[in-house]
Formats: sequence, structure tokens, C-alpha cells
Amino acid sequence: MKYGGLVIEKKEYVLLKRFMNLSGYYKDKTLRKSVEKLVGELESAQIHDEAEMPEDVIRFNSTITIASENGWRKKFKLVIPTESDVNSNRISILTPMGAAVIGYAQGDTLIWDFPAGEQRMLIERVDQEHKYINIDSI
Repeated sequence: MKYGGLVIEKKEYVLLKRFMNLSGYYKDKTLRKSVEKLVGELESAQIHDEAEMPEDVIRFNSTITIASENGWRKKFKLVIPTESDVNSNRISILTPMGAAVIGYAQGDTLIWDFPAGEQRMLIERVDQEHKYINIDSI
């Protein structure tokens, strides 16, 4: 990993922890497993203030282009669950894909267990939309 571990902005970390606290209620086994893995990775994550956040790290409202070893490529925006819309390529943090990429950086390779099996993915590009998330309203 480019930065030695996940890199998360402080307010987004608080928001992620709120979402993770609900993970025990998820009935979908794959989703629950993805969230549990993310909870483990968050324990050693680097937490930064907004001003210290690297521009190439995936966070809420980032647009990400990833490619897998088996040849598929996908571009999507990582969003909070209420803004999710698969048809518009807006993927919730509470999906296996969303949980897989948060905190990684452009150029990182990651391995994640998806419903179709384990996938190795390269994060080709990360673009930021500096949109404020009011965590108190969630």
C-alpha cells in the first residue's frame, strides 16, 4: 500500500464507525463479511484531518477507476448509503466493493473477497469531489 495502510479523514472515520456498528444486523453474509473485514482494517488505519488528506486516497464522494486481473474495468463514485444508485455508478460504502476500496490510494493493489470469489484489483485513478458530508444528519 502506498501509505502503509488505510488513510481515512477524521470525520469520515466517525461516520464509518457509525455504519460499522450496524453491521451485526446485516442479513447478507457477503456484506457482513466485507464490513467485518473493513472494521479490522480500520483498527490500524491512519486518521488525518481534512487538510492533511492526500488527494489520491479514496474517500466519500471520490470517483474511482479500478481494473481487475481478469480484465474488467469499472468507474464509480463512492457514496453514503442514502445516495447509492447502481444505475448511475454511485456505489455505497456498505457494499462489498465500497468496503473494499475506502482508504486505499491510486496505484494500490488490493485483494478482496466478493460474491463471485476473491479478486485482485488495481486502483488506476482517484478523483475527488470536495463535497461536505454533514455527519450529524445521518
